[in-house]
Amino acid sequence: MNGSPTHNTPVDSPAPGTPASDVATSPGPDADQAAAQRRNPKMLIGIVLGIPVVICLMLLAFAAPALNSGPKDLPVAVSGPGPAVEQITTMMSTAQPGAIEAHTYDSAEAAADAIRNREAVGGIALGPEGVTIQIASGAGAPYAQMLRGIGTQMASGGQQVTYEDLAPLSEKDAAGASLTILALPLIFGGMASAAALVLGYRGRVTARVLAALGIALLGGFVATAILQFGFGTLDGDYLATSLTVAAGIASISLVVLGLGLLLGPAGIGLGAVLMLFISNPLSGMATGPLFLPQPWGAIGQYLPLGASGTALRSVAYFDGAGATHAWIVLACWMLVGIALAYAGARRTRTRA
Repeated sequence: MNGSPTHNTPVDSPAPGTPASDVATSPGPDADQAAAQRRNPKMLIGIVLGIPVVICLMLLAFAAPALNSGPKDLPVAVSGPGPAVEQITTMMSTAQPGAIEAHTYDSAEAAADAIRNREAVGGIALGPEGVTIQIASGAGAPYAQMLRGIGTQMASGGQQVTYEDLAPLSEKDAAGASLTILALPLIFGGMASAAALVLGYRGRVTARVLAALGIALLGGFVATAILQFGFGTLDGDYLATSLTVAAGIASISLVVLGLGLLLGPAGIGLGAVLMLFISNPLSGMATGPLFLPQPWGAIGQYLPLGASGTALRSVAYFDGAGATHAWIVLACWMLVGIALAYAGARRTRTRA
């Protein structure tokens, strides 16, 4: 009435300058529906029943290969005079039916070359002065133990038996535990780096791929340095072993990264299942793939961890012999991971 302007302020409007977080809001219908779903007894029942099923599947994944492992058609190099070779071959097939597949060679040197090239897990050289059991501890402890058992049996029969280790382990790792120890760091290093790059970094896909490779490279050198210079459990070529460990980490990291960028958190979960519950128990990291039940041991060699284990054994104990297939498998997984990562980035741009 006095000419002053009139301001019509809604009763429920917040005062000017009030933070949005201080404004009371009522939950919308979507929030109510989500809360109701979380309180749904069916969801609780699903969780109660689902987790034990997952536990059982995990147990089966790890226990089945381990409990069914054993010698089956293991290639063993046998050299010496024909009648003696036939006699020892018959003895082995009688003592352990189906365990050994004898490959005959003209000389002990030829048999040794086959073992060094990873064409045989060990050998028996028959000569005029007795028997030489040719073992390769780096191929896996079960094979060396089996051959030592054969040597003990022959010695009990009155033969002169000597032992020659063509691929010895480090003096500080007589049990060959180094590769078994590396399995979980390889998986965790690859998966953790991928998860961090998917969930914690929003940069370009090329930067993420390069970061995954950088983490793998650094992790390979650090892990190998700890085992070789810290614990003394490896004594091979440091550079070659480090690059092999890095390739194993990268093959896991890039695949999980690609799945994560393509499918989101579900992709990371899928990668975890692939690496932890499929690749890990079928890898043969502790025993070598030939000791696993077939065809599972062979299938494991086409997965990242199995190929990593074979490549590491070859590089650490056999000067790289027998690693060609493993390197091809690792390279293929890395390429698949990179392709998935770029496919995920393209899918995100298309949606935007």
